[in-house]
Amino acid sequence: MPTSPPVRLALVFSLTALAACGSRLDEAPPAPPAEAVAAEVVPTAAPAPPSAAAPLAPPAEAAPLAAVDSVEAPDPETAAAFRQILADAQAQDVAARPFGEVVQWVGEQLIGRPYVAGMLDAPPEETLVVDLRAFDCVLYVENTLALARAVALGQDDYADYARHVEAMRYREGQMDGYCSRLHYFSDWIDENERGGRVQNVTAAVGGEPFDKEVTFMTQNRDAYPKLVSDETFACVADMEAGLRGVELFYVPQDRIAEAYPLLQAGDVIATATSIGGLDVTHTGFVHQTPEHTGFMHASLSSDRVKISDDLARYVQGIPSQIGVVVARPVDPRPTAGS
Repeated sequence: MPTSPPVRLALVFSLTALAACGSRLDEAPPAPPAEAVAAEVVPTAAPAPPSAAAPLAPPAEAAPLAAVDSVEAPDPETAAAFRQILADAQAQDVAARPFGEVVQWVGEQLIGRPYVAGMLDAPPEETLVVDLRAFDCVLYVENTLALARAVALGQDDYADYARHVEAMRYREGQMDGYCSRLHYFSDWIDENERGGRVQNVTAAVGGEPFDKEVTFMTQNRDAYPKLVSDETFACVADMEAGLRGVELFYVPQDRIAEAYPLLQAGDVIATATSIGGLDVTHTGFVHQTPEHTGFMHASLSSDRVKISDDLARYVQGIPSQIGVVVARPVDPRPTAGS
């Protein structure tokens, strides 16, 4: 049965942030996905810059942060958040912890920040968007990992943090136009694994082959303004074709709980989907405590960054989420004695 226009537009809008976390499929009630999405209002334009929830105050007499390459200096709230997180991490000696726990700690500092979709596509030209005021699900993952790497390496320069974001978001770690962005999350994992920033551990924690071909962008060309260019369209088509050679795995939703002993705090979780042409629909982190194995993520339906208490229950609550992909952040610190 063909996809209804509201569902199609929701998925198109959301995929521009690597995964369909803007589709309101991330926390729809347990109803058929089409009904869940059709009930939502789909944004038709890039949102205005968000105002932060509970903005962080900058330390007294803090020097302004410098711009990096073509990136503008951060807005005051992002600058304040960056300084505060780095200062708190130093005060609590967070860098001494295992790297997964560093990732989890950083992610916790952003709990309650608002969810905003479409932030990467708001600028008319491809721009390195670095913003700690609000997130979609993928931007939350990227910014958390970038901050965690800065904390672990003892870096307190905004330029280092921005470079970590760029390295994760773009092919070969460099922004070079719209097509250089890693638009599909399976591509994001593959590229960042080759760059030594994550390790795909899905098969190792009980995953099985995931037979999926990503074609959504080229199949919906008319919904992507940037694809009006034949050159950009051809580049995206080549990117999709290249992904056919990437071996994919996923842990089926009814076996996620069995994998809990093999998961670690800070593991990146992506929810595999049954939706045609898409690989995953949402991303976040394992949140691990003695009491639970939860899911820490930027939630569209809750309009904020939050922790869902049980990862398996969260995934099973949405019919289109058929399982999870797991990527483990790689500790950037030199090993002892090296």
